[in-house]
Amino acid sequence: MENLQIRLRQNAGILTAIGIFVLFYVFYNFNHPRGFAPAIFIQNSNEVFTLAMVAMAQTMAVLLGGLDLSVGAIMTLVNCLASYLLVGSPLQIILGFIVCMAAGAACGFLNGCIVVYGRIQPIIATLATGAIFIGIALFLRPSPGGNVDDDLSWVMTNDLYEIAATYGFFDDGEAAWFQPIAWFPVPLLLIILIAVLVWVPFSRSVTGRTVYAIGSGEGAAYMSGLAINRAKIAAFTLGGFFAGLGGIYLTLQTSSGNADIPQAGAYTLNSIAAVVIGGTSLLGGIGSAIGSIFGALILRTISFNFRIFEIDPLMQPLFEGVVLLAAVSLGAIRVLRVKNTLDLFR
Repeated sequence: MENLQIRLRQNAGILTAIGIFVLFYVFYNFNHPRGFAPAIFIQNSNEVFTLAMVAMAQTMAVLLGGLDLSVGAIMTLVNCLASYLLVGSPLQIILGFIVCMAAGAACGFLNGCIVVYGRIQPIIATLATGAIFIGIALFLRPSPGGNVDDDLSWVMTNDLYEIAATYGFFDDGEAAWFQPIAWFPVPLLLIILIAVLVWVPFSRSVTGRTVYAIGSGEGAAYMSGLAINRAKIAAFTLGGFFAGLGGIYLTLQTSSGNADIPQAGAYTLNSIAAVVIGGTSLLGGIGSAIGSIFGALILRTISFNFRIFEIDPLMQPLFEGVVLLAAVSLGAIRVLRVKNTLDLFR
């Protein structure tokens, strides 16, 4: 029983985020004219995927005790790059995916190298690199445009049935065992696979545990003989990879590339809110990318409810700003409760 209580306290942030998301999403579906329909799940999954990836990217920097202000710019850069590469033969498309994912990881690697070897605070380093990435995106796409393989765009933004039907995996896209899961949204499945196949192994690896140790106390981690520099570079590289995945999906969803500076900034700010809402401490060392996914789900569910209740679009930024302020305030509440400043570093 005592172990259960300890685990509950350790995971209070993510459990709270899950509870809030379920409450908001059920409320949304009950008030939606077509609530709980597969088409609604698909639409909602499409809208949340990119923010979920950018939030996972932000988590990597926050776990280290910093902020990455370039995640939205990396997403935008990869979005513009993908608008050139995700078309042509199957081999060309596969190579395009590889190049885009590598580009995102390379941007994150650059961030990590600047932070580690330049000894610059992450928030300053990524502010500068973010401007560079946006500049490259504008060079690639001075105006919105591009092209994406139509079949690929269609199947990646729909359910599993459309994959089977489009590529002829089964007769008429049907099979007895496949029917119970045919309705499942592809973007939601991708989020689950990325979390399970990428984040979970990383978080349980020596490098992943080192990232947590750095956020909890870099001095102690260094004295323990942990590979500090390698962990920081790995964390930023993985963050760039996640942001790049968000950019790729945005291209598949919109079938174009757009070097939209306000959009990049909005994704960056929302990623910070999603990370905090998901239970990750801004002080570092506590949290999970899975919690950030639920933070992103909460933010998007709030916007879904805006549509249902027809909130004036001019008022929506006000509500979103209040949510962001509340999220950051909750993330800092531990600092306000601590009487002895040294307790923050224990």
